Order: sequence, then C-alpha cells, then structure tokens
Amino acid sequence: MHEQHLNWYTPHLSRHFDTLSFGHAGYPVIVFPTSLGRYFQNRNFGLIDSVAHLVDQGRIKIYCPDGIDEQSWYNQSISPADRVRTHLAYERVILHDLVPRAQHETGHARVAVAGASFGGYHAVNFALRYPQLVGYCISMSGSFDIRPFVDGHYDDDVYFNNPVDYLPNLHDHGTLESIRRMGIILGTGDRDSCRDRNFQLSNLLNGQGLPHFLDDRKWCGHDWNYWRDMFPHYLSLIHS
Repeated sequence: MHEQHLNWYTPHLSRHFDTLSFGHAGYPVIVFPTSLGRYFQNRNFGLIDSVAHLVDQGRIKIYCPDGIDEQSWYNQSISPADRVRTHLAYERVILHDLVPRAQHETGHARVAVAGASFGGYHAVNFALRYPQLVGYCISMSGSFDIRPFVDGHYDDDVYFNNPVDYLPNLHDHGTLESIRRMGIILGTGDRDSCRDRNFQLSNLLNGQGLPHFLDDRKWCGHDWNYWRDMFPHYLSLIHS
C-alpha cells in the first residue's frame, strides 16, 4: 500500500495535526482511532493491513486522523463544558480540513466514516451531524452515549453530540433523507461489551425508519482481532 504521513497547521486546534493516508484512489474512508488512540493506531494494530487488498485495488483510500480524546472527553483537568468544546474543535478539523482534502484527492463528493469502540462513536456522531457529506458509516463495537464523560453537565453542546439523545428528535426532512440514503453498519457480537449499546442505537434508527445493517456476530467480542475480521467485509460493501 502507498502510505503517506500528512501534517498541517490547523487553526481549529491552533497546532499541527497528523493523519496517515493509505492508497492512491477510490472511495475515501476516514477511520477514527479508539479511545485515546493516535493516528498510527489503526495501522499498528493491523486494521489497515486487513483491507490492503481493497486499497491496492483502488477501491478505497483510507485516512487515519489523529485523536485528541485525552484533551477532550477524558480530560479531567478541564470542565465538562470545555471537554465538549474541545471535541467540537476536533470535529471542525475533520469537517473543514480532512473531508475537503479527501474529496479533492479522490474526486468523491461524500466520504465514509468508520471506527471501532470509541472510534465508532466518532464515526456515528459525525455521520448523523453531517449526513450530506457521508455516504457510509461503519461502527464496530461502538458506544454512543457520552454523558458518562461530562460528570452530570448537560447543555446544547452535549445534547447535539449525543446520538442517543438527538437521534429520536430528528424531524428535518432533508436531514432524515440524507441519513436514509447512507449505508450504516453497526458491527457487534455476543461477547462484545458494547453489544447492548448497538442494539439501542439500532432501535433508535428503526424508530426513525432509517435503514441500516446490525451485524450481531456469534463468538465475537470487543478487540482488534474481531474488528480485523469485520472491517474487510464492511468495506467490501462500499460502492462508488
């Protein structure tokens, strides 16, 4: 695979930002790291190698952005309100820096977003907030309620970044239609510690009449070996 280290200064975080890209062409797939993970995590744990054949065939091009969970959701040294605001600054990097780059480099108007564990939260939240930009959303063993990270604090920023809260209240026709056209995959298994949370999100999607694929696998838990098995199958379902 062709691998490239991208580094640029972003005004949204007032610092330089790192991303790895893999491939030369194809549908752009932004893959978030797991909790506290960095931009090289998905490569180092073999997730990218598991889909090397799709990358080399030019079917997909992968972007692995850095994570800043330790500065946002996991940062006990700042207030809960500031944790959410820091996350929103990170989201702006993805929205205004990385997505346009992926669109330009691949020629696709929409991207796919993906991630495992807490990366699944990032993927789902971004997809539901910006469905006009996302063609596919892939979550593996995700968890989608961020209230445990804000110590009882609750405001509009928390609400609008908590899918289990805002999804049932989506009423805008255009937004719902964009989500309805999205390919949404929720991967979990009978040994996954986040299995119930995937069923909860699936029920919320069903409540809004939003089609999706809930893949509940046998003998499947919450670890990289399971995600390396899931990811190639899910990416093979992407069609340009």
